[in-house]
Amino acid sequence: MAYYWFKAFHLVGIVVWFAGLFYLVRLFIYHVEANEQPEPAQTILKNQYQLMEKRLYNIITTPGMLVTVAMAIGLISTEPEVLKQGWLHIKLLFVVLLIGYHHYCSRLMKQLAKNECRWSSQQLRALNEAPTVFLVAIVLLAVFKNNLPTDITAWGILAMIVAMAVTIQLYARKRRLDKEKLMTQLQE
Repeated sequence: MAYYWFKAFHLVGIVVWFAGLFYLVRLFIYHVEANEQPEPAQTILKNQYQLMEKRLYNIITTPGMLVTVAMAIGLISTEPEVLKQGWLHIKLLFVVLLIGYHHYCSRLMKQLAKNECRWSSQQLRALNEAPTVFLVAIVLLAVFKNNLPTDITAWGILAMIVAMAVTIQLYARKRRLDKEKLMTQLQE
């Protein structure tokens, strides 16, 4: 019975953790874009985003990560033989990378608070897609286990990354064209 409790709360932790990671970097994007606003709007927005980032990171995202990891340890304790399976080693590698991403977000948050962040909003949009790649890889490994078709999966993840990169570029182009159109209208 303990296995099912660990599994249920592991899934809850994952949902909370990823929700926080997805929204956190989105807030970073808005924080960086606040630099384009005139004062006092710039300061007001940056202060608000900084507050939202801290609360999201400390109250939602980090507890979600901790619940996920604690419940994973509980799951493994109920079935220790799973540690001998190759798929779990790969999954754990992705989880370690995701934890690194989580802590890197903390570093970016501190840089934003000090106005020392050098990332552009477009670069942050790309960074914001990293958890999606991790999520897909982790879920596929957890579902397929040792039966994961690695060639198709690798090509699928590569295609997903390319699609994300193209979408980010197209969105940047659309924003630039919209801005140019607005400037033209204002000059007329």
